[in-house]
Amino acid sequence: MYLPSHFSEYRLEEIHRIIREHPLGILVTHDKDAGTDANHIPFEFDPNVGDHGLLKAHIARANDLWQRCPTGTEVLVIFRGVDAYISPNWYPSKHETHRQVPTWNYEVVHAKGTITIRDDEHFLRGQAARLTRLHERSEARPWRMGESPPDYIKSMLENIVGIEIQITSLIGKSKLSQNKDARDRESAAQKLRNKGDRALADAMRKTLG
Repeated sequence: MYLPSHFSEYRLEEIHRIIREHPLGILVTHDKDAGTDANHIPFEFDPNVGDHGLLKAHIARANDLWQRCPTGTEVLVIFRGVDAYISPNWYPSKHETHRQVPTWNYEVVHAKGTITIRDDEHFLRGQAARLTRLHERSEARPWRMGESPPDYIKSMLENIVGIEIQITSLIGKSKLSQNKDARDRESAAQKLRNKGDRALADAMRKTLG
């Protein structure tokens, strides 16, 4: 990933936040049969395992990824945060010098690591239950696995395979107009806020100190 120093996201708490708030990762793999491939998977993230954290997820058993990329395979997971187009018209300096061009602001994290295939019911049941609790917590009446017949849940678990990814490196990038003057950055953030892109606007304003 191209990473100018002024866009480098070195704050670990921000890197972890991006992963937690945007858990649908893009799992990028490469093998001799499929070449380069990508799968979109919701991940569970535990930052307290190992030096950089652990990712857990599950995929459909029909997805041959778990056979093409056995335990020990090196993989990349991309987590995309908020993003939006930035018009040069939003910068006050543009109207004075006409020396601005369009761009795109965004947050992203690249997590590299090694995969472990987990094809056992205990792991799958626990991982599915935790992921469900996490994403059902905002519901007025959260759904629980226990609401479904045990034989149905067992059949669903038989149709998935678990994966763990021990993270070996985390690289974050927050492209938030840090290379622009404070007034241009503030003006662009306000335009985003007016359009409803509050999260990106707030992230840009944090860079103003």
